[in-house]
Amino acid sequence: MFIYSIGLATATIVEKQMSTQAAKMLIYYSPLFIFLQLLLVVNFLLVLFKSNYIKSKRWALIIIHGALIVILGGALTTFLFGKEGQIHIREGEKSDQMVMHTSKGVKTETLPFVLELTDFKLNRYPGSNSPSSYESDLLVYVDDEVREVSVFMNNVLDLKGYRFFQASYDQDEQGTILSVNKDVAGRTITYTGYILLLIGFLLMFLMPDSRFRKLGEQLKETRDRAKKLSLIFVLALVPLIGFGQNNEVDSISTSTSTSISISDHNNVFNHSTVTEAVKQNAIPVEQAEKFGSLPIQFRGRVMPMNTFSSDILRKLHKETTIYNLNSDQFLLSLLVMPQLWTHVNLIATSGDQPYAYYNQFFDERGNYLLLSQLQHVYHQPADKRTSFEKDLIKLDEQVNILYQLFMYMIPGVFPNADDPSHTWYNLGDDLSVFAEQDSVFITESFNNYLAEVRLSLQTNDWSKPDEMLSLINEYQLNNDKASLINSKKIQAELNYNRFNIFNSTKLGYFIFGGLLLVFAFMQLINKRRWIHFANIILIIGILIVFIYHAFGIGMRWYISGYAPWSNSYETMVYVAWATVLAGFIFGRKNILTLALATLFGGVILFVSGLNWMDPQINTLVPVLNSPWLMFHVAVIVAAYGFFGISFLLGLTNISIMSFSKGSPLMTLRIRELSIINNMSLLTGLALMTIGTFLGAVWANESWGRYWGWDPKETWALITIVVYSIVTHLHLVRKWNNDWIFNFTSVLGFSSVLMTYLGVNYFLSGMHSYGQTDSSSSVFVYIAFVFAVIGILGLLSYSRRKKFNDTDVSRL
Repeated sequence: MFIYSIGLATATIVEKQMSTQAAKMLIYYSPLFIFLQLLLVVNFLLVLFKSNYIKSKRWALIIIHGALIVILGGALTTFLFGKEGQIHIREGEKSDQMVMHTSKGVKTETLPFVLELTDFKLNRYPGSNSPSSYESDLLVYVDDEVREVSVFMNNVLDLKGYRFFQASYDQDEQGTILSVNKDVAGRTITYTGYILLLIGFLLMFLMPDSRFRKLGEQLKETRDRAKKLSLIFVLALVPLIGFGQNNEVDSISTSTSTSISISDHNNVFNHSTVTEAVKQNAIPVEQAEKFGSLPIQFRGRVMPMNTFSSDILRKLHKETTIYNLNSDQFLLSLLVMPQLWTHVNLIATSGDQPYAYYNQFFDERGNYLLLSQLQHVYHQPADKRTSFEKDLIKLDEQVNILYQLFMYMIPGVFPNADDPSHTWYNLGDDLSVFAEQDSVFITESFNNYLAEVRLSLQTNDWSKPDEMLSLINEYQLNNDKASLINSKKIQAELNYNRFNIFNSTKLGYFIFGGLLLVFAFMQLINKRRWIHFANIILIIGILIVFIYHAFGIGMRWYISGYAPWSNSYETMVYVAWATVLAGFIFGRKNILTLALATLFGGVILFVSGLNWMDPQINTLVPVLNSPWLMFHVAVIVAAYGFFGISFLLGLTNISIMSFSKGSPLMTLRIRELSIINNMSLLTGLALMTIGTFLGAVWANESWGRYWGWDPKETWALITIVVYSIVTHLHLVRKWNNDWIFNFTSVLGFSSVLMTYLGVNYFLSGMHSYGQTDSSSSVFVYIAFVFAVIGILGLLSYSRRKKFNDTDVSRL
């Protein structure tokens, strides 16, 4: 299994350096790799009969492993007999030719029917170029009859064993590209394996003789024997504190090895004077709040101005405030006094100079100083650009955002009732598309509003700006023919922004989790009633924060209209929630588990709030607009929470082995935590496996293949294999001890980090929509943490003989 995982990891590197086809030919589909998988099957069958699992009625074990064999059999059937290709049709044309790309070249096959494209439709999000869906209307000539059908994303055409999926389209939107798949036998066998796998995991949790249930019985026996715990267990805090400090350093250090030099020849303004002018002309909070409630359209979504201003300030300044101004005050002030803001140190950079101002990027003649460098960068392939060049592109994006704001090009404020794409416009747009009366109103109303705000800053009479804002809002409602303005959702999004739910949740987890950890250790030393009641109060507090966390996820779901785990930020928020949920599940068995899970949930939310995570609510790309997404991501990301629990429990145990004296009581304590660790790993492994194969079903129903060796898919499989190794180490007698089990459960978490973060940063593939803007420094700190873990592992290994080795298989 270890060799298998190394082979898979190597293949992802080969794919990055060479191509997907090279990785398939050299590794995935190589005879040696197929033979290795055959050996895994043969090995299990031999163990099955040698250990008399059938006679002992170990049905959960048999069905789970048998399901994996069936899945491998389905994959082999697909490889040998399945067909996969594409068909390209222009509007008004017919075709019966499927083009297949194989290792031996390009082949064509004549289909037993003819397809005619009558119409191709590309739907976009309102006011955006981003596709919301694309659809092919077809006439199918088959068996002397003509059928009218439509193929669009997540809606498949099944015909005589062939399945057609909407894959892409021509740039002129006059032609369609459909992926074609014929794999009835392979798909049937594989889906049967998936169903058997689900049944097997359910039996693992329910059958009284399953490993999971036996672990629960052993845990109860171990706890009954352990009546008191030693003060020395306070040292379990050491790894947790170290982890938190490393993450704090991560949030502080954001510099890059190569700096961007910015000219300061335009600095004729005294920056302290500029800053003072910004503060003296600050828009009152209550007036800025009214401006922030105005509905606007940006990137295909209608949102309150407050959401737009928050996203813009975070992108430009990497903060949520500037000079004590909130985002609404900032944006309204910038629109009212653009000349002043061209000299404000607003743009956050990654170079030696932390902030730059807009005019700093132009010479005396107005020439853009970054232009020549950018022209060179954009001639480079995206995957060949250096970190400096990537930072330069981000800086250019920030400058362009400011330019569009100064020119009133974003966001869209005024809907055009006659626009079929339901686009909203602003002063900087071409207003000739409006009737003359509307065009005049748009120009005068917005300019008058800004002028009245300038005047009100001097008179402190804000009645006129309020009137102008009401007129603009009235115009929006009268011309919103597509009913894009949902007042309830607008208000919900304003509340969501104001509550800052996940930041409050993070603080709650840190406070309640930290106190619970302290009181849990106090109770181990001296069991007093008041400590017991204090623990109950803290658990209730954690439960309230946990429910508030779920409420925040629910609000984001309501606002966006889809399950909120479609990008890195959303999945991290969900991982934090799943981690605390796992803590509640296993916290019933040991209060320390809940305390660690709660603190870890806070750490995850802390990471999600760092600058390189984008909390913006975006529109979905068409392929993600599927119910399979909700189930696939929800299950697979929940597994990360249980793996996180095991990481902390394993780290706690090897720390105890490193710094405490061996005693029967301490050995008993390690055994108890090891059992919980094992149960958490089995739960995570079950969820990870089910979630991965749910993703395979989603892929098959969306674009016609359930496994394509995409790097994210491959690393999810590697994670499954890695944790399968950890949970099977007890089968080797000399490896059957607490030290190696806990240490490998910690090291195994590196595969989760690689799957979740590393693939997006180091590799590429179809899951590029999950990428983040994280810098390499994040991985430097992760590497540092695991280096410390390596030292702890060596130290605990040298002291492991002081503890009685636990027979994990009996647990």
